Amino acid sequence: MTGYDIEHIMADRDLITVNEALSSGISKPQLYETLKKMNYEKVGHGVYAAPESWVDEMMVLHLRCPNAVFSHDEALYYHELVDREPMQHTVTVYSGYNTKRLTDDGIKVYTIKKEFLELGKTIVTNNMGNKIPMYNLERTICDLVRNRSNYEIQDFQTALKTYVRRKDRDLNLLMDYAKKLRVEKKIRQYLEVLI
Repeated sequence: MTGYDIEHIMADRDLITVNEALSSGISKPQLYETLKKMNYEKVGHGVYAAPESWVDEMMVLHLRCPNAVFSHDEALYYHELVDREPMQHTVTVYSGYNTKRLTDDGIKVYTIKKEFLELGKTIVTNNMGNKIPMYNLERTICDLVRNRSNYEIQDFQTALKTYVRRKDRDLNLLMDYAKKLRVEKKIRQYLEVLI
């Protein structure tokens, strides 16, 4: 692949990953030479951004760690269950995944058994127009209850009250997830009080 071909590929992109470039046949020396020539800036481990592009931190995080699912604080805010934007990005990865780089970069990371990582995962469009993986409304409620000690009581109660008032809630799906994630009893208790 020639330098021109690499530049042509990169010209249409705000973000490019090293893995993506290498898998398209670009050699490492060619890639780094072109990144330097085109003034691309490193914005995350293995992720580079075009000069003067508006960098979507969530998309960068997704490119860095494609297995991660945005969850907990991030999902609560996205689903409008709380008003406060999270102070740090929050993701879930499977148990055993090396989270050191993520936590070193200030990402809040939760882990779960591999078989539950995909449960409730959906693709959403974030506020910058990029498609990213995030847990749906019902999985977010289960995660909230599973990790209730990590939340201020006011945020916890607000999220639950907001959920039960929503017309798009799916209580059957919620209870299905709750059973699989072993929080069925707790969620039933909260719902009996709120509904």
